Amino acid sequence: MYNSESTREQQRLTTELLKKQSTGSLTKKDIDSLRSALRFHEHRYYILNDPLIADYEYDQLYKAVEKIEQENPSLISSDSPTQRVAKGLTKDFPTVQHLVPMLSLDNSYNADDLNDFDRKAKELTGLSTIEYCVEPKFDGGSISLVYENDLLTRGATRGNGVEGDEVTTNIKQIRSVPLSAKFSSYGLQQVEIRGEVLINKNNFALYNEKLAEQGLTPLANPRNAAAGTLRIKDPNEAAKRNLEAFVYHVSYFSLAKGKKIPAELTTHSGSLAMLWELGFRSPQKEKKVFRGIGAVIKYCNEFEAKRDDLPYEIDGMVIKVNEIELQDKMGMTSHHPRWAIAYKFKARQATTQLLDVEYQVGRTGAVTPVAKLKPVAVGGVTVSSISIHNEEYIKEKDLRIGDAVLIERAGDVIPQIVKSLPDTRTGKEKKIVFPATCPVCNSKLFKEEEEAVWRCINIECPAQVVERIIHFVSKDAMDIRGFGDANVRKFYELGLLKDIPGVYQLDYAKIAKQEGFKERSIENLKSAIEKSIQQPLHRLIYALGIRFVGETTAKTLAQAVNHLFDFKKISLEDLQNLEDIGPKVAGSIHHFFSNKNNIEMLEQLERLGLQLKNQKKEHTAAGSNLQGQTFLFTGTLPTLKRSDAEAMAEANGGQILSGVSTKLNYLVVGEDAGSKLEKAKKINTVRIISEAEFLQIIGKK
Repeated sequence: MYNSESTREQQRLTTELLKKQSTGSLTKKDIDSLRSALRFHEHRYYILNDPLIADYEYDQLYKAVEKIEQENPSLISSDSPTQRVAKGLTKDFPTVQHLVPMLSLDNSYNADDLNDFDRKAKELTGLSTIEYCVEPKFDGGSISLVYENDLLTRGATRGNGVEGDEVTTNIKQIRSVPLSAKFSSYGLQQVEIRGEVLINKNNFALYNEKLAEQGLTPLANPRNAAAGTLRIKDPNEAAKRNLEAFVYHVSYFSLAKGKKIPAELTTHSGSLAMLWELGFRSPQKEKKVFRGIGAVIKYCNEFEAKRDDLPYEIDGMVIKVNEIELQDKMGMTSHHPRWAIAYKFKARQATTQLLDVEYQVGRTGAVTPVAKLKPVAVGGVTVSSISIHNEEYIKEKDLRIGDAVLIERAGDVIPQIVKSLPDTRTGKEKKIVFPATCPVCNSKLFKEEEEAVWRCINIECPAQVVERIIHFVSKDAMDIRGFGDANVRKFYELGLLKDIPGVYQLDYAKIAKQEGFKERSIENLKSAIEKSIQQPLHRLIYALGIRFVGETTAKTLAQAVNHLFDFKKISLEDLQNLEDIGPKVAGSIHHFFSNKNNIEMLEQLERLGLQLKNQKKEHTAAGSNLQGQTFLFTGTLPTLKRSDAEAMAEANGGQILSGVSTKLNYLVVGEDAGSKLEKAKKINTVRIISEAEFLQIIGKK
């Protein structure tokens, strides 16, 4: 879509627009240039996954377009990047008919099935060897997109294959779906293309983490999450799930008057290349073209071996006769095309029996039901226990003890119960009754109005105490090595540990009398505990296990104060003014520091030597000339150790990044810099400097 020359031109244009934006000299005459720049950078970010500007810079250009359009409504166009964002709720999803029916694919499960498919293809075409195009079979929700005169006019779900739900508003929230595409440059007037919406594994995990923090039920798997998002009535909520879309088939097209069928549409692989050039995310890089079924089978096996390394879920490969003329000759049945077949990977699902339900109490008091299953192998792992989240999840899935259930494990995702199988019930199954009291301390359980989780609110509940200590000593918190779950539980049961301050008051003489604890292991544990006393404030904040406070929020909180007790006098309103802290998180922080017992615990920790002061803030207050600037050091520096250079940058208010990206301001380069330097050269916003220039910036000779 963009060659080297056009990319350079777009970067030049972007630089010029950002300069005009910073000086307030943008006018309505710049609207087309702004939109062009935004489309270019959306393509770099959402299609190529290789952005060339920082998120902040993109936002500035976007806001500039918004401002001009608000002041000049007549300039608003349907394909403007601002028109993705919908206002209000979608009342309903009308049913629409696809231009061409969306048929299913015939399935195959082994090499014999593919050889049989090849044999039939040869018989139908009369050829001795056939060229095939092979691409991933994406595991998401199927969509149909219609473009007329280069504009996206309709998006729909698969539905029953003949008709689907019209979900154009939600599809517009998917940044990898262009609002306009130059089909006219290929002589095409109307086009219907097929694709799949997905949530990549990373975004799926992050979204589920947010749901868990809010006490909501996590989504079962990326496939259901993607398909379900298409029918969410609030487009803004749909946008939060960060859907992606791959398009993989041109199902229908009409030509403009006097135009001929373009060469790209004479083969399936050519159509994928055309879609890629038009700015769509087609499987252009993943697809391969082979002559003969032998090479196809080999490629399918190779792809299955690396499926877990992909950022998105696939459940097989799709093999298509590459020449469109041969596809037409082979035709289709009422169910599936004869020229294509799906090669399904080994199953990641299995059926088993739900034997019982146990209840676990977490550090925040959340009571989580855990299904005990008849052990079954799924995706190379034997599964015998699965979290079933909360009472509402149990009701929604209609789970009963004794039920046959379908379970699924996708990649490294934690196994989930997909559904119960009520048709197999014998009448002996028992309803699952959620307990009214804590299974550990017998206190009454409570559930907040907006949550699905029942909680034990007795902070002295032994299960919560143990889980809080386990979290406190964990790697991402105080990082006390050798003090894992098993030791915390054992010391607690033996009465050697009763609370968090007790971690720093262990009786090592008594521990030495316990089986498995020798002099060396005790010294290692003692050393790790003493070392943890010097952990920075943000580590301690995260270690406290304040509800909704993750590692990033902990760093934000640490930077906001000089001493942890400053939070005793910070209002809810001031907390919400901090970056990424909303009402719910602010309320949790305020509640924690309003609790007398928590303050007494912190006072005790401070007496034991832990750092409740923000030492970095105190140190940088005198000269934080690098505040807000990001650094990365690479190669062998002439005089400084890399760790010392990083410490200097941080001492002056700078932030150290782990890799080269558009968020990086300075790359400090030594000898043998390698790939980081090469990558930085491609990003115009990164300044590449030497050690001497770095020292000059921080004011050292």
